Amino acid sequence: MNYKQILGFFAIILLGFLGTAQQSAVYTNDFAAYNKAIDLYNNHQYKAAQKLFKEVQDEAKTISLESDCAYYIANCAVRLNQSNADELMEDFVQNYPTSTKRNSAYINVANYYFENGDYNYARKWYKEVDQSNLSRKELEEFYFNNGYAFFKAGRKDEAKKYFNRVRDSKEYGSQAKYYLGFIAYEGDDYEEANEMFDEVKDNNRYNRNLSYFQADMNFKLGKFEEAIKLGKEQLDKSNALERSELNKIIGESYFNLEQYEQAIPYLKEYRGKRGKWNNTDYYQLGYAYYKQGDYEKAVSEFNKIIDGQNHVAQNAYYHLAESYIELGKKQEALNAFKNASEMNFDKKIQEDAALNYAKLSYEIGNNYKSIPEVLTEFLETYSESREREEIEALLVDSYITSKNYEKALSLLESSNDYKDKQVYQKVAYYRGIELYKEGNYSGALVMFNKSLAERNDQNFTAKATYWKAESDYNLENYHDALIGYKEFKGMTAAKNTPEMEDIDYNIAYTYFKQKDYANAIKFFKAYTDTHQKPLTQVNDAYLRLGDSYFVTSDYWSAMEAYNEAIGMKGIDSDYAYFQKAISYGFVDKNDRKIEDLEAFLNKYNKSIYRDDALYELGNTYVAENNTQKGIQTYNRLLNEAPHSSFASKTLLKQGLIYYNDDQSQEALDKFKRVVKEYPGTEEANQAVKTARVIYVDLGRTDEYAAWVKTLDFVEVSDSDIDNATYEAAENQFIENNTEAAKKGFQKYLNEFSNGLHALSAHFYLGQLHYRDEEKNEALPHYKYVVEQPRNEFTEQALARLSQIYLENKNYQAAIPILERLEQEADFPQNITFAQSNLMKSYYQLKNYANTVKYAEKVLQNSKIENSVKSDAQVFIARSAIQTGDEEKAKKAYQEVRKIATGSLAAEAQYYDAYFKREDGDFTGSNEAAQILARDYSGYKKWGAKGLLLMGKNFYDLGDAYQATYVLDALIENFGDYPEVTQEAQTELNRIKSKEAETNSSVEAEQTNNNN
Repeated sequence: MNYKQILGFFAIILLGFLGTAQQSAVYTNDFAAYNKAIDLYNNHQYKAAQKLFKEVQDEAKTISLESDCAYYIANCAVRLNQSNADELMEDFVQNYPTSTKRNSAYINVANYYFENGDYNYARKWYKEVDQSNLSRKELEEFYFNNGYAFFKAGRKDEAKKYFNRVRDSKEYGSQAKYYLGFIAYEGDDYEEANEMFDEVKDNNRYNRNLSYFQADMNFKLGKFEEAIKLGKEQLDKSNALERSELNKIIGESYFNLEQYEQAIPYLKEYRGKRGKWNNTDYYQLGYAYYKQGDYEKAVSEFNKIIDGQNHVAQNAYYHLAESYIELGKKQEALNAFKNASEMNFDKKIQEDAALNYAKLSYEIGNNYKSIPEVLTEFLETYSESREREEIEALLVDSYITSKNYEKALSLLESSNDYKDKQVYQKVAYYRGIELYKEGNYSGALVMFNKSLAERNDQNFTAKATYWKAESDYNLENYHDALIGYKEFKGMTAAKNTPEMEDIDYNIAYTYFKQKDYANAIKFFKAYTDTHQKPLTQVNDAYLRLGDSYFVTSDYWSAMEAYNEAIGMKGIDSDYAYFQKAISYGFVDKNDRKIEDLEAFLNKYNKSIYRDDALYELGNTYVAENNTQKGIQTYNRLLNEAPHSSFASKTLLKQGLIYYNDDQSQEALDKFKRVVKEYPGTEEANQAVKTARVIYVDLGRTDEYAAWVKTLDFVEVSDSDIDNATYEAAENQFIENNTEAAKKGFQKYLNEFSNGLHALSAHFYLGQLHYRDEEKNEALPHYKYVVEQPRNEFTEQALARLSQIYLENKNYQAAIPILERLEQEADFPQNITFAQSNLMKSYYQLKNYANTVKYAEKVLQNSKIENSVKSDAQVFIARSAIQTGDEEKAKKAYQEVRKIATGSLAAEAQYYDAYFKREDGDFTGSNEAAQILARDYSGYKKWGAKGLLLMGKNFYDLGDAYQATYVLDALIENFGDYPEVTQEAQTELNRIKSKEAETNSSVEAEQTNNNN
């Protein structure tokens, strides 16, 4: 090549170089900026790097540079958590499919999300990675990260697949085995878990956790000694949460090895899940204490187990019951045995608990069912029990001791298995006594007859004979009563009974009621000759002895008997004094009669016999021709007792005295007053007749005729028909032909509505309807009688009318009638009746002040029976409760408890428990409530209220189990008393809500309750 050629060649090269140099300058500038962006990226300055990459990308002349910038722009967006990061990365992959950074983009982004704990996003990008383009090291990281991401997502099977691929990796093998072991641990595959953990146990990074896991796994595999060893090794190295769990593992391992003393300190150190124990936790610690004989602490753990419904709870409740027995808390044990007996997880425990529940119910009573029911249920459920004979024996005795005679009798009569005639005889007898005390004499009679149908026990035969006679007496079956009393008196078994003490008194009274006074005298005298006490009864016997002598005209003997009664200074001494005084009149000793009547009036200022005495005294003065004194005495009666039943008779007597003394005008004034104030009475009829004679004698017949026309009860022209019609009806009445008498009296009233005998016709017709239980038909006739001026029928009509109103619960109508009866009655028993029913009526109308007023009146009467006294005290107490005077109520109920029987006694017993709770004596309150359950099981309302108190008391005593069990049982068994069960439900919800704060087993139940 010549020089020129060479020169030309270099020129060409130079030209090419110059062109290339210009182009390279641009590349150099781009790469400088790109490299600067790479530096920023590597220094984590992603915002600045991203901006510069975008600038380079905009100027890039090659696809390679442009794609690289897009790659880094997307990566920066990921790291800056920009909202379009995923979109940028997907654009990169789509726009530059041939980029060598495509796979790096996937793995890089996935790793970034992984490192920042966003495992769901990591798995999204790992899924796009082409594993075949990864190096071995990258592939191991890829497997491990994928495994861990799936592990964190809870997808253990996918996680295992990836971890197994790197279990032999030098870098990732230990971690993979650890997680494979953990997955096996959580899946209860303890053999594999142990294998994995053993391979990494020398790695300090995992050693602490591995010790915990292995302790737990050995526990779950039943290798309790190994679990204890590993757990103890790890205790001091653990944080608070792990230490709590390790204590549980160690304690429960000792528990399962039956090394309870060693278990207790570790079980106590357990802090529960999220600070809460569950029922099993309480059971294990409680049982450990139980096995150590520390029953107080055992109870304190067992009784925190609420609403348990599994094998653990059944065991817990059974051993809780046994612990209570050891501590002498039998009521609490009863509930726990009952609870265990209602669960069927362990049949042997269930039967044994049922047996103990039955025996304990017999011993202390049962709040939920009668004892016979409990025992019968056991026998029916466990018919093959080895304890059958013992329970049958208890059943026999329980019919009497439970005092639930009505239910017991029902069970006896409906059962084919229990044909013990002697028991039936006793139960029928006791049920009869129960009904007798309630005043149900007809029902009692039926029971005593049933008892006497089985004469196996002579003592009960004698007692039933006596009380049958008493029932007959109260039903006015005096003939049958007398036969019964005499039969009883002749029985050998009756000799030493309390009933024998007063048999002569009872026989005497029966003769007295039959008006067989000769025999009444014989037996009253036999009684008074042999008795000095009880004073009240002996005093009454002398009074009736005196009355018997009196009606048989043996007045000197009557006076001797009355003197004995007066000398005793007992009840009705005023009556005895009065009777003695008038007896002198029958033995022609009017001077002594007058003297004693005057003395009587001075001595007895408030006697109900004052009007009788004044009337008799006036009559005696007149008989002794001292008419002036007689008139004065009659006037005294009219002034002192204007509403007396003797008032009309007194006015008539005065008129007759004036008439016989030829004081015609004074006589007419008196007769007219009788007619005006007491129209329709026999005295009014007599006054009209005598006035007629006077007017005729005076020749003033026109005046008489005019006066008579103003009297609507006098129909002079029809008097013979009037009398005949009435007498026809009266004869049927006397002959006891009830229906004929009713028709006759009604016919009379239809024809002579204001006739001479209208008053007595109305009264007798009322009596007949009342006797036949036609009380609504009786009502208008009694009303007619009481609307008339005071007459011989007024008192009886007032009593009957008030009874009808009371039975119809028409208290507003009853009260004015009862108030009249109280004021106008001559018989003390009617006054007592009026006062006691005014007390009850005012209470029903919520007039508590008047309720107390009349209750206190009743209590002032020394003659009333205990049943009436307890009624009065109860109404004082109830009124005090309603008005918030609990101190007064408390005192009144204390008095009731001394004398009451039946439902009133149950009510008083409940309030004993109530007031003890109010005083903070929760244990005493429960004891009182238990007496209520034992002795008054037939009175369900008070039993339910007593259970409510017990539930509250138990919780205040720190026994949540007893509290919830009692309240649950109350709600389940006493649906007839919604006001009580609603309060119980509210209390139960409160307790469970409180207990759920520390017991995780209660939480779900509480949620359900709230729903």
